[in-house]
Amino acid sequence: MIKTYFKIAWRNFRNNKVFSFINIIGLSVGLVCCMLIALYIINELSYDKYQKNGENIYQLGTTFSLQGKEMKMPNTPAAMGSIMQHEFPEIQQQARLVRLFSEDKTLLQYREQGGEAKSFYEPKGYLVDPTFFRMFTYNFIEGDGATALNNPNAIVLSEEIAQKLFGNKPVLNKIIHISSSSNGDHDFLVKGVFRPYDKPSHIDGRFFMSMMGGNVEQMIKNAGSNLANNNLYYTYLQLKPGSNVNNLASRFPAFLDKYAGKDLKAQGFSKKQFLVHLKDIHLFSGMDSNVTASGSVTYLYILGSIALFTLIIACINFMNLSTARSSKRSAEVGIRKVLGAEKNSLIRQFIGESLVMSLVAFLFALVITELLLPVFNQVSGKQLTLSFSANLPVIVSFIGLSLFAGLLAGSYPAFYLSSFKPSKVLKGRFSNSFAAASLRKGLVVFQFFISVVLIIASVVIANQMSYLRSADLGFDKDRQIIVPLQSQTAKNAYLSLKTQLSSQAQIEGVAASAFYPGIANVSDNLFHKEGETMNNAKDVQMNYVDYGYLKTLGIQPVAGRLFSEEFHSDTNNAIIFNESAINTIGFGSAKNAVGKKVYFDYQGKNYAFQIVGVVKDFHFEDLHLAIKPYGFQLSQGGYNYMIIHARPGDIGPLLSTIKNTWHSLNPNEPFEYSFLDSDFQKNYDAEDRLSAIVGYFTAIAILISCLGLFGLATFSAEQRIKEIGVRKVLGASVTNIVALLSKDFLILVGIAIIIASPVAWYVMNKWLQNFAYKISISWFVFAITIVVSMFIALVTISFQAIRAALTNPVKNLRTE
Repeated sequence: MIKTYFKIAWRNFRNNKVFSFINIIGLSVGLVCCMLIALYIINELSYDKYQKNGENIYQLGTTFSLQGKEMKMPNTPAAMGSIMQHEFPEIQQQARLVRLFSEDKTLLQYREQGGEAKSFYEPKGYLVDPTFFRMFTYNFIEGDGATALNNPNAIVLSEEIAQKLFGNKPVLNKIIHISSSSNGDHDFLVKGVFRPYDKPSHIDGRFFMSMMGGNVEQMIKNAGSNLANNNLYYTYLQLKPGSNVNNLASRFPAFLDKYAGKDLKAQGFSKKQFLVHLKDIHLFSGMDSNVTASGSVTYLYILGSIALFTLIIACINFMNLSTARSSKRSAEVGIRKVLGAEKNSLIRQFIGESLVMSLVAFLFALVITELLLPVFNQVSGKQLTLSFSANLPVIVSFIGLSLFAGLLAGSYPAFYLSSFKPSKVLKGRFSNSFAAASLRKGLVVFQFFISVVLIIASVVIANQMSYLRSADLGFDKDRQIIVPLQSQTAKNAYLSLKTQLSSQAQIEGVAASAFYPGIANVSDNLFHKEGETMNNAKDVQMNYVDYGYLKTLGIQPVAGRLFSEEFHSDTNNAIIFNESAINTIGFGSAKNAVGKKVYFDYQGKNYAFQIVGVVKDFHFEDLHLAIKPYGFQLSQGGYNYMIIHARPGDIGPLLSTIKNTWHSLNPNEPFEYSFLDSDFQKNYDAEDRLSAIVGYFTAIAILISCLGLFGLATFSAEQRIKEIGVRKVLGASVTNIVALLSKDFLILVGIAIIIASPVAWYVMNKWLQNFAYKISISWFVFAITIVVSMFIALVTISFQAIRAALTNPVKNLRTE
């Protein structure tokens, strides 16, 4: 019997090539979408799950409360973990991690005896406690993680960095020199090499240095046991197995009151500590940033919905085409029933055909997914793989998904076809029921409803991304060349570099600073006006710059002046604020603030600064965030970056000139540069990826919908072939026939647009709330969607409609 079912299924596929092709390709493409997005979602949900101690590791976070506003951060003071471990017996061990906060890349240098020096920049370096590798699981191929960082000035390298520095030679106990704006210039002893796992982690370090032995050690000593500040330390607690986490967290308020209550009250703010489980850090911490950028559950829901709806569209195609073609198989059903076939056996046969088709589609989908993975990885920024050895449970799940899709797609046609009465169909009295026709129309509307929502989403995301790229940031971001000054040698050479480069005709200005717009700025102070206390202090982010920084970036003053070498006192106590800082601190206006003093207290001392100027608000952070209070002070030489503003023209020769000047003054370090506008745009990488993914899958959803529409249009033209012949004989033109066949489908597409538009507006308006600065969704978006949807539908239908209209009516009318 099963063999007979397969024979009938094969004969049906072979005799209906167009419909079989549409169904298999539609299901294949739908399954490809599901597979790719499922691999992405699985990857996002698997962060840190390979950690052996993961069940008992928690990150300690802080909620700051200042004048009614709360802010969650993953950082703690330096001493918080060790004091907590002493206070709470549930804590087995603690480990701190510090990002190299003043740089985006660090200079590594190694000179073999009698050999050439190797010197290059590396990102993703961290300072950690000796307990870090006892707590976290790393695959060491040289050295022992448990003891690797026991001594100061020790370092553990990734296998890739070790090979860049030492080739294939053993690396243990080799000395490398590291220049860091955060940690200073120091020699480090290599005590271990690890091979990264191919599984994701929220800690993506490429090298780890011991916390002791550099400038950060001095920072820790200076902070002492002060728990009122909130420094840059990520603190992890490993609890003893069986510990009650909620009970532990409930004792944090009393702990803070005991160790930091007085200091917090004096500084005018309060804070709370909370715990985040290791496996929840990437997606469920409730914080936008962490050691690495946090993932977005919202984006996963969006992508998961796209995958699901794309597969549903493919299933709808199968249902529609199967029920539309029911008249072709009605005689087969009638004969089989007369010969004794039961309804259940017919249902099994039709569902079996559907399952066979879905398995064929799965095989195609598996091949297509493997071919598309490199492209998808490039778009998504992931390194996803699909192999039977590593992903067997996933592949088995995909087989189950394809069978479910086949069952879903084939269930309605199976019950519908098996319900035919043989007495009617064998007499030729069969016609598609009103219910079946109505269901087909409803499914077509649903298909295009999804497609229209995706089209609107794609247009809105593209418009928002265009706005982010072109928005006025309040400073001159174009032709700004950023050169890192990580080593002390580079910092010392800055003034000579500036003097030589400023004489170049192609250069408009040269400046230096601790930070520049678009990168993380971890420096801030609490300022208050004269006559107030720290209870009234407001938080202001700070940047430390040279005299020419504001002018080089084109940041304009609205009151007072910029820093000037003519005013020697600027180096001591002068400060410049943006408009937001002036308003937040409580000055009536920028003009009134100039000449006034602001104060902040630190470790019992009171510091005063005079406001010499107020600059126009500008975006030092990306447009997700509203402009915050910001201030500038002159630095005494501790610059992290040199900024070179180039004049319009060919920038290639200028870069060569800058490189030669760099090497003449600093021959032992590589010349590295980036462009400020490109660095700023990196803040939108997640949105760029979302935009690309939604765009591609929107095209796929439209393709599948059009395949279904093409199939239905083909069948409609076949069913109405005699009607078309009669109309042509009676004088109907090709245009009339095309309009006749297209009208019903275009009405369905129009209904889908009417239903989808408000839904898409609501969804995309919610998405836009993630940005402090955003576009408004105008009527033009919906106008574009209507035109695109109608055009796509019309082109799809017209091919068959024109073909039917051009057929010889005599031939059609003679056909029985």
